[in-house]
Amino acid sequence: MLQVGLGGWGRDWAWRVVPEVPEVEVVGYVDSDPQSLALLREEILGATGLCYASLQEAVAATGPEAVLITTTLAGHAPLTQTAVDAGLHVLVEKPFAADVATAEGLVRAAAAKGVVLMVSQNYRFFPAVRTVARLLEEAPLGDLSAVSIDFRRYSAGRANGRARHHTDEQPLLVDMSIHHFDLLRMLLKREPDRIYCESWNPRWSPFAGPAAAVASIDFGDIVVSYRGSWVSATPITPWAGDWRMEFERGEITWTARDDNGALNDKVVVRPLNGRAKSVRMPDMRVDRWGTLTEFALAIREGREPECSGRDNLGTVAFMAAAVESATRRIPVDMRGTGVASRD
Repeated sequence: MLQVGLGGWGRDWAWRVVPEVPEVEVVGYVDSDPQSLALLREEILGATGLCYASLQEAVAATGPEAVLITTTLAGHAPLTQTAVDAGLHVLVEKPFAADVATAEGLVRAAAAKGVVLMVSQNYRFFPAVRTVARLLEEAPLGDLSAVSIDFRRYSAGRANGRARHHTDEQPLLVDMSIHHFDLLRMLLKREPDRIYCESWNPRWSPFAGPAAAVASIDFGDIVVSYRGSWVSATPITPWAGDWRMEFERGEITWTARDDNGALNDKVVVRPLNGRAKSVRMPDMRVDRWGTLTEFALAIREGREPECSGRDNLGTVAFMAAAVESATRRIPVDMRGTGVASRD
């Protein structure tokens, strides 16, 4: 596997995640920025001699089977296209394209080449998420009617300036809320019908784009209330947010992926007029370690992976609809887009 994109996040992948997934072997690192490669050489023993300035050069020199793309959003689609054109399997960070049309083109290209295209929707790979998915299938509390999600963080500027996400055009909906949108699709096993989203940026916010948002999302007979903020002064939530799911005969509350990974994942079931009980979590490879493992196993087994590009079209459409609604300040109807029929 080649890894492309060795900025701060890419180097985190390179030294923390990739070495702990024995199903993959890195044969080269690619970045057009010499400084990023120099930092990589300092952090990873053995990286010297495996660094390349372009994907084409690295492919010619190493003959890889697959590519891991950990660049910023602007690089996701063009690098994915280059890798797919070379007949390589691709695991790419989310969102894998900025719009649905581009995402659809990448999915078609991967299908034509017969290669795996997977998106690293790493929030799916947590014990609490898997436990809630199982409970929704078993339906011990009857039908689900409402979901509320709260995500709160306080991401101030740093002494040496703003972080990369502070300069994004849509720092919350595209960079962060897409995780929560993807979890909704996974857990409810359906596509949203309609979304109305409002976003804003407080005057004192260090962000260039809207750092807070609220949304009402209809999934047929299930209504979701979503609140998210990068600039909340109230107590923070885990990265997956705090979830409350209301059923015919009780509720499930859960959360996942706090600052200690999966250590504090929690699912609590409270039957109507009954006592709340915590549910035991499964053992599993979590987070990005989970997505990279799934990618490698899908290639090895010749199957479509979870979070495939084809499936992730719905998440890109969800994200794009939220941005459109917030930008135009109108409800957006997602029925008839054709995305749901691809599941």
